[in-house]
Amino acid sequence: MRLFVALTPPDEVTEALRVTTAALRELAPKLRWTRPEQWHVTLVFLGEVDDGLVGELSRRLERAATRHPPLSLSLGGGGRFGNRVLWTQVQGDRDNLRRLAGSAAAAARRSRLPVEDRPYRPHVTLARAPGQADLRPLVQRLACWEGPPWVAGQLHLVRSHLGAAPDGSALHEPIAGWPLTGRAPGTKSSVPD
Repeated sequence: MRLFVALTPPDEVTEALRVTTAALRELAPKLRWTRPEQWHVTLVFLGEVDDGLVGELSRRLERAATRHPPLSLSLGGGGRFGNRVLWTQVQGDRDNLRRLAGSAAAAARRSRLPVEDRPYRPHVTLARAPGQADLRPLVQRLACWEGPPWVAGQLHLVRSHLGAAPDGSALHEPIAGWPLTGRAPGTKSSVPD
């Protein structure tokens, strides 16, 4: 099965982004726009995973979630990967977000899954170009946008069913989730040691 580990923005965040991107969709109808219910912050992409490894991966991700605190995040601005992908940036507690992504990647490696070794760039993908497209005008329109803040308190293991959505895009199905219950660095426990 095709899997990734992610955080999912709450409904009020995706609604604010949906309203903001509505005009952009009209300006660039040839792009393949992602559906709001599919918006997520990928921590690590795993690709095809053998069913027999999902149990071990889940146990390791659950342990990782207990080591990380909930994260204060927001979405804002815009960016692009070349002339193919339009995105909005994840803002807020990016240091702890990077640590969480690193822990999710470590959990995958310890479960004998290959993980790409590249810098983590937290974002939410908004659209993909079927070929090359000049995305700069869309990035400029998103530059001043700031979404509402939210607290990400749940880590999700998500299955991606390619081509299964009504529009032929991927359908994402959360198959497991764990609360982020760790303490923020520098805070003391209220429970005696």
